[in-house]
Amino acid sequence: MNDLRLVQSRTPTAQRAKRKGDLLAAGWEHLHLHTIMQTIGVFALFVAGMAWLQFSTPNLVGNDGYYHIKMAYLLRTESLRPDFIWLPLTVLDPNRFVDHHYLFHLLLTPFTFGDLRLGAKWGSVFMAALAGTALWRVLRRREIPWATLWALGFFVVSDAFLYRMSMPRAQSLSLALLFIAVAWLLDGHYRRLVLVGFLYVWAYNAFPLLIALAGLYGIATLLTRGRFEWRPLAYSLLGIAAGLVVNPYFPQNVLFLWHHIAPKIGSPTEISVGNEWYPYKTDQLVRNMAPGLVLLALGWMAQAAFGARRRTESLFLTLCVLLFGMMLMQSRRFIEYAPPFVLLFAAYHVGPLLARTASRRSNMLSIGLLLAGLAVGGFYTVPRAQAAVQRSAPYERYQAAATWLAENTPTHSRVFQTDWDDFPRLFYFNHHNTYLVGLDPVFLQRANPGLYKIWVDITEGRNPTPGLTIRTFFDAEYVFTDHRHAAFLRVAADDPYLKEVYRDDFAVIFAVTFP
Repeated sequence: MNDLRLVQSRTPTAQRAKRKGDLLAAGWEHLHLHTIMQTIGVFALFVAGMAWLQFSTPNLVGNDGYYHIKMAYLLRTESLRPDFIWLPLTVLDPNRFVDHHYLFHLLLTPFTFGDLRLGAKWGSVFMAALAGTALWRVLRRREIPWATLWALGFFVVSDAFLYRMSMPRAQSLSLALLFIAVAWLLDGHYRRLVLVGFLYVWAYNAFPLLIALAGLYGIATLLTRGRFEWRPLAYSLLGIAAGLVVNPYFPQNVLFLWHHIAPKIGSPTEISVGNEWYPYKTDQLVRNMAPGLVLLALGWMAQAAFGARRRTESLFLTLCVLLFGMMLMQSRRFIEYAPPFVLLFAAYHVGPLLARTASRRSNMLSIGLLLAGLAVGGFYTVPRAQAAVQRSAPYERYQAAATWLAENTPTHSRVFQTDWDDFPRLFYFNHHNTYLVGLDPVFLQRANPGLYKIWVDITEGRNPTPGLTIRTFFDAEYVFTDHRHAAFLRVAADDPYLKEVYRDDFAVIFAVTFP
């Protein structure tokens, strides 16, 4: 029998089959290596572009990045679940704390060696490059002609979007996960959405967006194929449920969702949350997203005039644009999702149209049109984004005041701040003290509604004896404020219970005393 197999393996047919198999294996290896090299090259392009923008200022973009890089540092230097003692009067007290950016903070830990400021900046570059590369991957998998050029529209579609991508925050990772989900949805790899859902829960509280995308895909299949494709929704929900339960913060993380998201869904204007939760004015939105609006119009026209190659995919991307567009009308923070999905929509419909109308002789014309669009859009968007990045508040803004507190106050003594968004910078420079409120004013309001109202009255100068109230109700020994709180400073100057102990160009610190 062995001799027979040996003879058969030496026949011309067997030898040709073997050579064909070897060629296929070699071709697959070459294709696989080519894809890896392409992906690395595209990632490097995004790193270069985002680094150029990021390092046009020495400061971190936004405020929250100071908190995120400090948390990543604590994960590396203290424990994978450090005791969070710094906001004891909020829903983030030591017994209820939930790190709802846990995976994001873990991914930032390699950037916490050395200067944390530089680490945060490089971390934001890395995350944004991941998002851009994930967009490119979707375009390439859909066989969009000149996918790399279309993907570079990432730098063109909106200056406000670029600004948000420059923040050391989880929205870049969130966008990358969404694009990975879109790629697997359109490829029919529905089971892989379990992994996306699980990771999304660990990374960021925007994971309901995955449910929305899976639902929209089901609607698209219902309208185009006559049946609702339920599997993406089921697998997404399964992954999200697993991420919530198999979680270092379970079951507190489930209750925290209610505290964090519910007030924003209801009426965010009732509490003075960050500007990102309020809508843009129409003229401001048009300026911030002018190239994106042009792309949207081109995408609509291409879709309407020439139809779509794949009706389900086309309708799904249309529904995605409508969803994120409506969300953007409600809150400016969704500028981090609407523009890139507009870019994906436009590339999907306009790209094949350019290729279809291009002959061998006019391919260069189509490429030239894309390059011209990138150049014109870039000349509009990039300088505006760079100017916004360069307006970031000075890195050292509260460094001296926070250092003074660390050196001149008892360990874990509570600091009363007159502004909730001062916490990230104070925490970054000083985790020696604890603080009254931070990350979101909702966290204090949900835990102590009465204290929240008293705090607002004090910060706006409506309490004639703030020092006594601060010591009695908040058990705080020090008060930190900036020079913008003029009404409070006027009252504090005449308050016998407050003694000014520190002042610089950015901040004033009072000790709460008894006369």
